[in-house]
Amino acid sequence: MFQVDKTINTWDRIKDSDIYHSFIKSPTAIVSSVILFIIFFCSFFVELITPYNPFDPSSLSLMEAFTPPSWTEDGLAKFILGTDGQGRDMLSTILYGSRISLIVGFSAIIFSLILGVGLGLTAGYFGGKYEMIVMRLTDVQLTVPSILMALLVDGIARGLISREMHDEMAIYVLIFAIGISEWPQFARVSRAATLVEKNKDYVSASTIIGVSNLVIMFKHILPNILRPVLVIGTIGLALAIIAESTLSFLGVGVPPTTPSLGTLIRLGNDFLFSGEWWITFFPAIFLVILAFSINLLGDWMRDTLNPRLKK
Repeated sequence: MFQVDKTINTWDRIKDSDIYHSFIKSPTAIVSSVILFIIFFCSFFVELITPYNPFDPSSLSLMEAFTPPSWTEDGLAKFILGTDGQGRDMLSTILYGSRISLIVGFSAIIFSLILGVGLGLTAGYFGGKYEMIVMRLTDVQLTVPSILMALLVDGIARGLISREMHDEMAIYVLIFAIGISEWPQFARVSRAATLVEKNKDYVSASTIIGVSNLVIMFKHILPNILRPVLVIGTIGLALAIIAESTLSFLGVGVPPTTPSLGTLIRLGNDFLFSGEWWITFFPAIFLVILAFSINLLGDWMRDTLNPRLKK
């Protein structure tokens, strides 16, 4: 009984919050959230939705390769979006590929968030030469485009490990390459927020009573700087997914045996001028919808979590 009452009270607090009221009054946030929920659900539970497994060679038939979408003259009803050059159902392939893109994007942005917030928080709190070194590192890295930095990291990894090992660790290398190129944004924002928070009374009171620096930073200051970090993280997720797709399109991302959205676009690009337009078109449209929905949700979060915009 107590557990039920506790759950009800939590739900009541959510409904009374400003974020909930802002969400239900924003059609953009609702539509983008519904689209993202559908994409996430279909991507991570694709085995329950689609009848075809593009990674199972026994289920493929080369006789069905390059089948156009079902609404065209030569299309088949069982292949709604057509098939690619290997006879794989495009709808199933896109959903399987989007799961890889989402996993890489989420992992990369979490890695960059932990690294950037950790460095920015400690730099803003301790200051001095440590802060100067961290900020100069961010300035240097911000002068290098993220795609170029990711290509550099991938090239170094290819030179240090064998080709077979690189193919096995391609996803991990890709996550590290994207994450290491995105952390300066989190570091700059968290450092600026920490400089404001550390001069407030609750930090001074904690210092006077002998609370350790680690407890002050991660228990008291960190929760108060998460709002701008979460906004940047949401928008950064779309950028990470686009970066993964770009690297895969260039051939330095995940191997073709585990295709992501970028790999599918690259493979379909070879047939674009021969009339098989759907092999490139549908993965590209799916990527645009995914990134656009995340950006719209990030814009809503930025406006909602900004106290200066509240009336």
